[in-house]
Amino acid sequence: MSFEGPACPLPINDYPTVTLGHGGGGRLMHALIRDLFVAAFDNETLRRMGDGALLDLDAGTLAFSTDGFVIDPIEFPGGNIGSLAVHGTVNDVAMCGARPVALSAGFILEEGLPMETLWRVACAMGDAAREAAVPIVTGDTKVVGHGKGDGVFIHTSGVGVRLPGADIAPERARPGDFVLLNGPIADHGIAILSVREGLEFETAIESDSACLAGLVEGMIEAGGEGVRVLRDPTRGGVASTLNEIAEQAGVGIELDERAIPLREEVRGACEILGLDPLYVANEGKCLAIVDAAVADSVVRVMRSHPLGRESVVVGRVVEDAQSTVLLRSSIGGTRIVDVASGEQLPRIC
Repeated sequence: MSFEGPACPLPINDYPTVTLGHGGGGRLMHALIRDLFVAAFDNETLRRMGDGALLDLDAGTLAFSTDGFVIDPIEFPGGNIGSLAVHGTVNDVAMCGARPVALSAGFILEEGLPMETLWRVACAMGDAAREAAVPIVTGDTKVVGHGKGDGVFIHTSGVGVRLPGADIAPERARPGDFVLLNGPIADHGIAILSVREGLEFETAIESDSACLAGLVEGMIEAGGEGVRVLRDPTRGGVASTLNEIAEQAGVGIELDERAIPLREEVRGACEILGLDPLYVANEGKCLAIVDAAVADSVVRVMRSHPLGRESVVVGRVVEDAQSTVLLRSSIGGTRIVDVASGEQLPRIC
């Protein structure tokens, strides 16, 4: 007698094999997570589909997050896969409204990886963890045959403790709230592409990879429960992240294109390459949705932090049963900012 599990749900049935688009942060990835993984692992916490989860324990509320890093190339302007792994997981814990306290690290190493390269990755990872004051306390290492692992893959998990006064959840966004951003977008994705494709620009473009925990803690101290939603717009960029929030909260979001910070060299690179910066990955940016009453206080605190000096209000939350994200352009028109099917640039984090 054999057991057959439930049939694989649509739209996953439309794809007999996994594609790169399923890992790109866009519509395909969200369908994969929602319709396959959430369906298979179903529980109340997972259904919230956040970058991290809050777990209520007798001793308090624990934040927990996990992430895998498969970036190509593994070294890039502004960092490498090691520093990126620390920053990415620390940031996911911080976006839960929590103070990160510890990390784990798992390594999948490919036979033939130069030890000097691995040493640089490990040193960058250690430096990033010490700078963030979040130690790497446990881990695991596996080695696969040549041609099976593409150098090194890193998997990290992080735990943290919820900050006093924090109440962060995407469904808390409500009409009248402001959308805040802590600085220029698309630096990370363009930095990776410039190395991957051997492109040279007049001005060097570096990844914005950074630890945002200190910035977030100051924001919550300033705004308390008025800080409703925090997200780091990594894969899929600002556009995909805001679409996720709008859908989960059942609201619309209007963005002002003129207010969105974008470095001129990154703007030029996006124009040359035919990329929309709203969909390009970031690794040191925080999107926050806050009560209008605390927006000024929160922006002021953000601008006092080294990673938030260019913080601005970039939009507002509006009533919209269709959960549409709209962009008001610099010439006065509007366009819908939808979720991309995949990602413009694969293997970006």
